[in-house]
Amino acid sequence: MLLSKIKAHGVIGEIWSWIKDWLSNRLQRVINGKSSRWITVESCVPQGSVLGPILFLIYINDIDDNMISKVLKFADYTKLISAVATDQDIDNVRHLCNLASWSREWMMLFNVEQEAQLFAGIWPTVLPIADDLCKCCGAFI
Repeated sequence: MLLSKIKAHGVIGEIWSWIKDWLSNRLQRVINGKSSRWITVESCVPQGSVLGPILFLIYINDIDDNMISKVLKFADYTKLISAVATDQDIDNVRHLCNLASWSREWMMLFNVEQEAQLFAGIWPTVLPIADDLCKCCGAFI
């Protein structure tokens, strides 16, 4: 999946092949006094690598396709911003389903335990909206 996005960004030929080989058939283990057994790495981006942050940004670069809200992306933090002034704007909140669909399609689930908030109001007087209003397309986002 990541490799298809890398290719879509114009990385081809020997560089693409090198990245493909680097991301394929990886093993890891934990060493903390004694070593754990080697296991296959299921995710494609090696933690702590120099290319990791760039590859992650390539992977999430299309997260804002089909979104009405402005999407701010910084590392693994994503924030949606949208002004809501009319009933139509309220209906546009349904575009959050696009975000939920992207999340499922690319197997990049959001960590709602870390922080998931939906606010309505005029800054700085902001009122949190009930959690059940964040439910979208059969899944909480």
